[in-house]
Amino acid sequence: MSFKVLQVIPRLGYGGAETGCYDVAHYLAEKNCKSYIVTSGGPLLKFIKKNKVKVFRLPVQSKNPILILLNSLFITLIIIFLRIDIVHARSRAPAWSCFLSCILTRTKFVTTFHGVYNFSNALKKFYNSIMVRSDLIIAGSNFVFDHIHKNYENLIDKKKKLLVIFRGINTEYFDNLNITSSKVQEFYSNTNLSKEKFTILLPGRLTRWKGQEIFIEALNLLKTKHEKENFQAIILGSHQGRKVYFKKLNALVERHRLKNNIIFVEHLKEMPVAYYISNVVVSPSIEPEAFGRISVEAQSMRRPILASNHGGSKETIVDGKSGFLFQNNNIVSLAENLNNLMEMDKDKLQSIGNEGRKNVLKKFDVEKMCYSTFSEYKKIIK
Repeated sequence: MSFKVLQVIPRLGYGGAETGCYDVAHYLAEKNCKSYIVTSGGPLLKFIKKNKVKVFRLPVQSKNPILILLNSLFITLIIIFLRIDIVHARSRAPAWSCFLSCILTRTKFVTTFHGVYNFSNALKKFYNSIMVRSDLIIAGSNFVFDHIHKNYENLIDKKKKLLVIFRGINTEYFDNLNITSSKVQEFYSNTNLSKEKFTILLPGRLTRWKGQEIFIEALNLLKTKHEKENFQAIILGSHQGRKVYFKKLNALVERHRLKNNIIFVEHLKEMPVAYYISNVVVSPSIEPEAFGRISVEAQSMRRPILASNHGGSKETIVDGKSGFLFQNNNIVSLAENLNNLMEMDKDKLQSIGNEGRKNVLKKFDVEKMCYSTFSEYKKIIK
């Protein structure tokens, strides 16, 4: 069964929504379907296989009502000219444009909730509600599914379908077997880290809700209360213009005299290398992760994951088997769990990592996500 799908996303960066869009687009092409993307740009564009996926550049990242209407006009023309069967929106602003276009052209409309959308008033809730005004509503996790039901149930009629399709990652890319000794050596040379120390990795953009502050406070407890010295921590991520927050984190490191234990790395070309050289990966988000991509990537790389016990992490981690959950926003709980992991022998840590890999291959492989999405496309066309 061949059909044409137009995915619309604000920007093609390296986030979960963006990589999901990229993966589905190429999967469709492999299934002899026509695959198109509308986006404003982004670094992932250079990896698009142009012989398989056609890209249109429009300012769909904008929330400006005039641009939303103009985008809708252009998307309508694309739908008509290319005879698109399904339009799949992956964010709110472009979803409004797609919604109008699909009404005008009577095209099947799909949306994906990649996260939970907060609202403080009726206007913001109305803006968010565009994501449930489609024929098929996809939630990226059970946590997101519950959020949709709780806040938008009155907008979901029997004609619409709401289901969970877990976000998937490329388990071939996030695989220890791909890491060469030269890549490892290059990483150590660029960071001046020690191969002899217990290495703790915290990946994610630098923003308060990702929990970098409580992570630093927990490392201070690890050193002062639990008397651990032989560790090093990598805080990997860009501040994305949050210079005040970045300075605050550096000041916190100075205050606790952790300069010899913590380094900041803004960007890394190959994330799997950072997971590979780590003994444990931490995801201390103080607000719930809608899915928790870091937790899944770490498990895919056979590394124990330690994450806050809320949101999507509770679904992606088998607590005590493929990783551990600590009490959210609790410095003492985080420090105690880190101490326990440091005291485990290498065989035990490796066993936990192996269970993580099994968990991801079973539930969160990108092939499963793409197949499930493709199957749902076929159903709504029928």
